[in-house]
Amino acid sequence: MTSGNELGELMLDPDEAQRKMDQWAAGLEEKAQRYAAAQERTEQLRLTATSSDGAVKVTVGADGGVTAIDFGNKARTYPMEELSRQILATMHQAQAGIAGQVAEVMQDSLGDEDSETRELMLGTLRSRFPEVEEDEPTESEPTTPPPASDSTPPSQAPREKRHEAPDDEGNSPW
Repeated sequence: MTSGNELGELMLDPDEAQRKMDQWAAGLEEKAQRYAAAQERTEQLRLTATSSDGAVKVTVGADGGVTAIDFGNKARTYPMEELSRQILATMHQAQAGIAGQVAEVMQDSLGDEDSETRELMLGTLRSRFPEVEEDEPTESEPTTPPPASDSTPPSQAPREKRHEAPDDEGNSPW
């Protein structure tokens, strides 16, 4: 910010005032380009985690959305409840790395600039995608499925409705 004395000097020299304004505008344009580059790199981030036994592999984007799920042969041996648990645990493991990866992109693109905004954004990401607890295992052996409590054949069992998620406008946590 200019001091009162500097402002008076700028008013006396319109060319200097114009030069300072051009310099300020160029600085803002450069900053906007760095932020746009950081956002583009962030949108391209993909984090992948694999369960410790290799049964499940989940890939997520920077917004935490799942972009791919792959199953190893061992996944066929799991009861559905266990497979669901493995998918969720592996997804959380992948999501736990989002804040760290976004922090790296921001550091590379922006350096130490705008640390208050950065910490606010990274704090939000850390609260949405916390580190995986050590006691949250990612590997377990298949368990015996519970006995069927219903005599309806599986082919005639009622189906759950699937809800489609609305398309996101990009993959940005911003």
